[in-house]
Amino acid sequence: MAGPGITIDGSGSTANPAIISAEAVTCEQVRPCFSAGDGAGYDPATGVITARPSADAGNSLEYGSDGGLLVTAAEVSCDDVRPCISAGDGATYDPATGVVSARPSTDAGNNLAIGPDGGLYVPTGAATVTTGCGLTGDGSGAAPVEVATGEWPYACDVDTAGTVIACDSTGVLRGEPRGMATFFSNQETRDYPDLPVPAGQDQPGDHFEFVVTNPDPCRPALAVIEREADVDFNLPAGGGGASYGHGTDEMYYVENSGATAINDAHCHTTKVFSLATPLAPGETRTLTFDVTLGRGKGGATYNRIQTFIRCLLISL
Repeated sequence: MAGPGITIDGSGSTANPAIISAEAVTCEQVRPCFSAGDGAGYDPATGVITARPSADAGNSLEYGSDGGLLVTAAEVSCDDVRPCISAGDGATYDPATGVVSARPSTDAGNNLAIGPDGGLYVPTGAATVTTGCGLTGDGSGAAPVEVATGEWPYACDVDTAGTVIACDSTGVLRGEPRGMATFFSNQETRDYPDLPVPAGQDQPGDHFEFVVTNPDPCRPALAVIEREADVDFNLPAGGGGASYGHGTDEMYYVENSGATAINDAHCHTTKVFSLATPLAPGETRTLTFDVTLGRGKGGATYNRIQTFIRCLLISL
């Protein structure tokens, strides 16, 4: 059975197929299905649906020139807004004019001001500070913070002879490293089986060494060296003679002109000098001492050499 607006023709056989027809739906049939609710308008005669602004007083919703909804903002006056504003710390407010501005403190020592262009202004060098040892001034333009210096009391030029003040990794001012003085000493005694004293002058006797290190990590060190030697000679009677020296500098000569042998004749000698080249910071250097022998005659022999090597390292 066909529903409303539907018709079926034909028996459905091959010779007489079924034909289903539907009636067209008109706008007049559909429009009664619609009605208007809150905020909407509907005209059943035309089928036009529109938004419906409220007619209550104070409603600013309306239609714009393009047919869309338009909300017209209510004009807010300065008098409405100004009572909402007040001044807190560091600011001032004039409710009569609505002007808000910064308010510098009137406390003594304040250098913040309003500049000629109306902006906040702190003059260069005008930050007020509390200074401690070694500083003067309060940071104002009239009294800038400065290092408290004394008068240079020496005849030399401060530009070339003055020391350095530097800032360390933690921001602390430091002076130049402290001077250091370090003393080293070495003593050695060697015995020999009555060796003959060479006839020539300044001949090799024995070699001595001593190692020193400059402990200063910053400065080179002047090395002041003191060397001592003592050689025991056996001198036969009737002209036995011998000498010894510090390197090529002969320091002592002895001769037996008597009729009796002299055993273990000796004399302790000393030389002081400085090394021509200072030791670099942390440098280790070997100090040497060559004891020489010579002018041996009459069967003179030696059986002992005693040495001292002393070193004073000074870094300033």
